[in-house]
Amino acid sequence: MTDAIAKLAIATGIALKKHHLTLATAESCTGGGLSYWLTSVPHSSQWFERGFITYSNAAKIELLQVNPATLETFGAVSEPTAREMAEGALKHSLAKLSIAITGTAGPDGGTALKPVGTVWMAWARRDANTVTQMQHFSGDRQSIREQSIAYCLSHLLEQLN
Repeated sequence: MTDAIAKLAIATGIALKKHHLTLATAESCTGGGLSYWLTSVPHSSQWFERGFITYSNAAKIELLQVNPATLETFGAVSEPTAREMAEGALKHSLAKLSIAITGTAGPDGGTALKPVGTVWMAWARRDANTVTQMQHFSGDRQSIREQSIAYCLSHLLEQLN
């Protein structure tokens, strides 16, 4: 999986540079993994603006201005939280677009409504509506995190190409 993510990160950088776009990330369950892969690409400073690792609810509120009521009502692993994370990343950066990831990577923490592997993602752009999507990934913690990163980058590339 790591080779696939590395290739996706390179392709993402090429596409962002081609379109003169910069990217910010807002990560929860991936713990900075998305930002790691993006910044592993040489010259990523030309298109990667910044990353927010907001693992706790307090960090989501403080750094991204996720509404506490959103977290209380829907939880951290939800469409509204992913949306507010992505939009908050744009608001608190100079980037033109952002990706947010929030989910339950396991091995525990899942519920009947949000089992382990449930991941909400959002892609926000200053000149377009925010897009959100939920996926259920399987496997162990590392596999779920890697699948989340790969999916986010693949979806972003689809939007850019």
